[in-house]
Amino acid sequence: MNLFVIGFGYTAQRVVDLHGSGFSRITGTVRSAEKRALLAADDIHLFDGTRPADATLAKAAQADIVLISVPPGSGDDPALTAFGDAITTGRARRVIYLSTVGVYGDHQGAWIDEATPLAPEHDRGQARVRVEQEWQARIGDRLTVLRLGGIYGPGRNALVELRAGRARRIVKPGQVFNRIHVDDAAAAVMAAVRCGRGGAWNIVDDEPAPPQDVIAYAAKLMGVAPPPELALDSAELSPMARSFYASNRRIRNIRAKQELGLVFTYPTYRAGLDALWAAGEGR
Repeated sequence: MNLFVIGFGYTAQRVVDLHGSGFSRITGTVRSAEKRALLAADDIHLFDGTRPADATLAKAAQADIVLISVPPGSGDDPALTAFGDAITTGRARRVIYLSTVGVYGDHQGAWIDEATPLAPEHDRGQARVRVEQEWQARIGDRLTVLRLGGIYGPGRNALVELRAGRARRIVKPGQVFNRIHVDDAAAAVMAAVRCGRGGAWNIVDDEPAPPQDVIAYAAKLMGVAPPPELALDSAELSPMARSFYASNRRIRNIRAKQELGLVFTYPTYRAGLDALWAAGEGR
């Protein structure tokens, strides 16, 4: 069973790091030669969003499993445009698209699941919906969509942000987010590989929580005072950062547990941060 990865992002790289031995061959793409030099996969090709080399397209067509972690652009999706034909007519039995829970839009803190209509407010979420639908139209039941919560893990977490002096406790009353540890996200990818059918699943933790609580808990682990609370209205944020606070929802992961057989190693942000602190993160 060989794997082709379109875009070795944080989650895709973790899949390879933790589960790479489960594949006979790992091939994929990165945007730069610098990134290619850092990877230990078998055969890495450059892909900058334009038409890939014929050899790269051939690798995609020959893959048993395709993992797509390239976000859509402002126009046509680069992965779909470049690789759509090769994957549609290729041998892949499973194509896994890493999407986002942002496709659901705002629900004012209500609980939602995969049956909730997709209604994103922002361009990025709308682009994700469009790409999900276009891949579905092309490859049907061979497609698995994993809608990920806020991803954290080694090197990317509240402990690291606190130690670097970048953490802020921004407060919007009633606001909650779902998160997912990158190792649990990687486990979800492997569960999708094993699953006999396609579909869309929410890959999120059990406990949506306010962002300021996560920072406070990390500070407690480190034995330091948390940064002061800062009202969202007075916080200096980029438009993209501010957009994350526009949607408020609690997301259920029941279907992923039942249908993919997932058992989360880190079902809450506390469990995830405990393990990261024990591993030396933030020290």
